[in-house]
Amino acid sequence: MRRDLPMKPTLVLASTSVYRRQLLDRLGVPYETARPDVDETPRAGEAPRQLALRLAEEKARAVAGQFANALIIGADQVAFLGEEADGAVALLAKPGSHAAAVEQLRAVSGKSVHFLNGLALYHTPSGRCRRMVVPYRVDFRSLSEPVIEAYLQRDTPYDCACSFKSEGLGIVLFERMVGDDPTALIGLPLIALCGLLQAEAFPVL
Repeated sequence: MRRDLPMKPTLVLASTSVYRRQLLDRLGVPYETARPDVDETPRAGEAPRQLALRLAEEKARAVAGQFANALIIGADQVAFLGEEADGAVALLAKPGSHAAAVEQLRAVSGKSVHFLNGLALYHTPSGRCRRMVVPYRVDFRSLSEPVIEAYLQRDTPYDCACSFKSEGLGIVLFERMVGDDPTALIGLPLIALCGLLQAEAFPVL
């Protein structure tokens, strides 16, 4: 008697970020998107790593009720100045305006910014959630006021954490990039994601 093979789960990106969609498009696999309704406010005493992991999982779980058989990708990026180990960090959000972006770039001039990318892959039939954090670091050049103004006029990165687009002209602001996966800097670490998908028997190739 022939047995029907289990249906392959739908891949879902729990984000409407154009940058994350562009990255996921590179894998060439069909997927759906869903907007997660999640409060991204850090909790009292919550370390950046804990925040990134929690929000990635919460985003994946927030849309799980819409899909009976799916692998849901949740992702969140936390950017900060300072060293996580000593707890003295300053979180860097999306600036939202030119004035705020100027202030951010002044603050990071000549300094290192750490990015922690929380990644979650939630399997709706089983409730299993695989999570990890992918770190990345950017060392900035010393940025003059004319350079900051010229860059912001060209790239207008007001919807990007830390006020730059590494896939655009933002690369000229950097002295060094340190990390295993450059896609992590944009917000969806594809190398790590491919590993999680393979662990769920959902190979890209």
